Amino acid sequence: MSERIHYDEFGLFHENAAEYGLPFDAPPVVRRESVSLADGRAVSALVWGETEPELVFVHGGSQNAHTWDTTIMALGRSAIAVDLPGHGHSDWRDDGAYSPANLADDVAVAVAALAPTARTVVGMSLGGLTSLQLAVRHAHLVRSLVMIDITPGVNASKTKAIIDFVSGPQSFPSFESLLERTIEHNPTRTISSLRRGILHNARQLDDGSWQWRYDRRGHGRSSTPPAMSGADAPAASTTSDAPAEAPALSPMWDDFGSVACPLVLVRGALSPVVDDDDVAEARRRRPDLVVHLVEGAGHSVQGDRPLELAELVAASLG
Repeated sequence: MSERIHYDEFGLFHENAAEYGLPFDAPPVVRRESVSLADGRAVSALVWGETEPELVFVHGGSQNAHTWDTTIMALGRSAIAVDLPGHGHSDWRDDGAYSPANLADDVAVAVAALAPTARTVVGMSLGGLTSLQLAVRHAHLVRSLVMIDITPGVNASKTKAIIDFVSGPQSFPSFESLLERTIEHNPTRTISSLRRGILHNARQLDDGSWQWRYDRRGHGRSSTPPAMSGADAPAASTTSDAPAEAPALSPMWDDFGSVACPLVLVRGALSPVVDDDDVAEARRRRPDLVVHLVEGAGHSVQGDRPLELAELVAASLG
């Protein structure tokens, strides 16, 4: 049996600070809150700071709220980072239906309770599409929107590398075997960041083995890509037999063009998920769209270039 590994979700922030050269005089003020939904499920979130949150962060498929730790620490602003249903510490949906619209309705309850006056919502990949639906279905909660490396033009061919990673095993006999696989698929990330991400996104079972935290029942039912961000571990909503195109997402182009709030698109320069045609369509739909290209970043901009992303988010606040 593998040895037990101690995990304190609030005990790793010094590593984030050391890796990215951030000041660390004392641990940041952050707590975990749980918000109950009408059906009895709960949505969990990290609440950063002691004042009214200015920002809402929504992670991608397979990730969890800790994917934003370094970016939020660099910003130094009050914020919440939501665990999507079926991810992190949030409850799973009974129906396993994790569409952007379903997720947005659940997230709206958490945002209304924890950050009702937030100035900006930041969403990555599945979290970006969820945030777009939040802006459509609960417009009073989204005053401006930053979408990270995602548009309604996503399809399975653009996310093949992610899908290949996602299709791997759900459980591992040891932490070392899980870390080894993660390093193999993320050669540009530091081992410390991958180790930290695994601790946040997997759990050790009684027999010493390790298992990802997210709900994998979405396999084969959704054309929405999971996010691959190294140790923010692979996820469940797309499989290798997903359709090459994503017709279910096409109507969301209309939503992209119709939301009333200011809209920013952040694109990872090394990511194939958003291509030039997507950007052209996005600009056609939203002539006022602001687009940023982050050099050296793949799909998970917050994982690859968290400080640069913090600067862009701060700029969006004005």
